[in-house]
Amino acid sequence: MAKFRVLALDGGGIRGVLTAVLLDRLQQGYPKLLADRPDMITLYAGTSTGGILALGLADGLTPAQVRDLYVVNGKSIFDSSWARDVTDVGGLAGSKYDNQELKKVLAETFGARKLGDLRRRVLIASFRLDNEASDPKEHSWSPKFFHNFPGPDSDADALIADVAMETSAAPTYFPTYNGYIDGGVIANNPGMAALAQALDGRNKPEERAASLEDLMLLSIGTGAALQYITGRNLDWGDAQWIKPLISIMMDGSVGVADFQCRQLLGARYQRVEPVFPPGTAIAMDDVGRVVDLINCAQAFDLTSALEWLNLRGW
Repeated sequence: MAKFRVLALDGGGIRGVLTAVLLDRLQQGYPKLLADRPDMITLYAGTSTGGILALGLADGLTPAQVRDLYVVNGKSIFDSSWARDVTDVGGLAGSKYDNQELKKVLAETFGARKLGDLRRRVLIASFRLDNEASDPKEHSWSPKFFHNFPGPDSDADALIADVAMETSAAPTYFPTYNGYIDGGVIANNPGMAALAQALDGRNKPEERAASLEDLMLLSIGTGAALQYITGRNLDWGDAQWIKPLISIMMDGSVGVADFQCRQLLGARYQRVEPVFPPGTAIAMDDVGRVVDLINCAQAFDLTSALEWLNLRGW
């Protein structure tokens, strides 16, 4: 049986800049953060932008290098051209952005490498819209967690760039990719999914945790906004719910996973997530706020997180 250290990274679009800066600061304060541990399995779990970050780190990129992917390419990735806006009737009849620039950036970053080529174990959340099962009793949509653990259900042969696209195909923002949409619809915080993977009985004994006692988890968010909807008895329909519902769903899943991990792991769990000031919300495509995201991450107090890393012997 093995001991695990798990790094779980939330989704959040361009707010992944904040996560990358936090990771960079944590590594400066605790140089062993991303170092090899021959006595322990390192699992990077990620959803959406966190999935891209996890894949980049597992491929050997530094937090600063991953941060620069967003800083350099953010404006071109989230570029809603006039022609596309007209064609898609302002986003009512099509996704807000084309995904070709993101695909280009990911292809240039990861090339033709596969999940099996990564230096670390990964778990990447996505959602498959059609499993294409021939049996009508099994034909449905379903969650999908890509991973590179050895075994019959391994996704080691999947291209890293494709998995990155599949985890980050956020509904309304980007088109679907290979029949997949953003993993944030099921696990915007992939912490609990990562614990389940580490404990999976299908893993080889040397790559399986015997119990929760063999796990420690560092979970990093993309910044929390103090959002709410006023009114106790709302009689809303589709038109009113459609805009806030995606945010409610993704933020809600983050909170659920945080509660579950905290209850199960206790002192072996650490959550890092800055909270934006009241009245401040940064959309996942707001590239104009990159500097604000960097400043927020730089100002956040990491004392407790660094103490935890030292105490747990991460």
